[in-house]
Amino acid sequence: MIEFPDAEGLRPTPDRVRETLFNWLGQTLYGRTCLDLFAGSGALGFEAASRGAERVVMVEMNRTVLRALQDNVKKLGCANVSLQGQDGLEFVLRDAQKYDVIFLDPPFQYNSLGDYLPRLLAVLPQRLNENGMVYVESGTAIDVPPPWQAVKSDKAGQVHYFLLKVA
Repeated sequence: MIEFPDAEGLRPTPDRVRETLFNWLGQTLYGRTCLDLFAGSGALGFEAASRGAERVVMVEMNRTVLRALQDNVKKLGCANVSLQGQDGLEFVLRDAQKYDVIFLDPPFQYNSLGDYLPRLLAVLPQRLNENGMVYVESGTAIDVPPPWQAVKSDKAGQVHYFLLKVA
């Protein structure tokens, strides 16, 4: 059984939202590379790994949550998952890798900082492979800035979620 610590602010993507997301992406992610930038519970990254992603990088700066993710990677035997212990924005500013799918689900309080999400979205086009997609989850509706285009979007309860591509 996967175990998660009681970390303040840990808010896993609801099952219904996760199901919709992976329907949007297609049932298999075979051979794709994925980046789960605010991994938290790891629900999105583990789901991608279970759907055949070649490589999943999970980024989480909370040390308690990171230790739980490390334990769960070992328990599940996820050889295709690697973990990075740092802030998501700092990671993408330093990382030179490209990804097919980037999961962007920062803690909702980050969105209240005003420029955090726009700063991330400004950097992410350089981190995507051709035809790559970015999934964004937020506690509020967002205005999708250029060069992004919302391919799909929906709302479930207080969760607004979007699948974006570079236009």
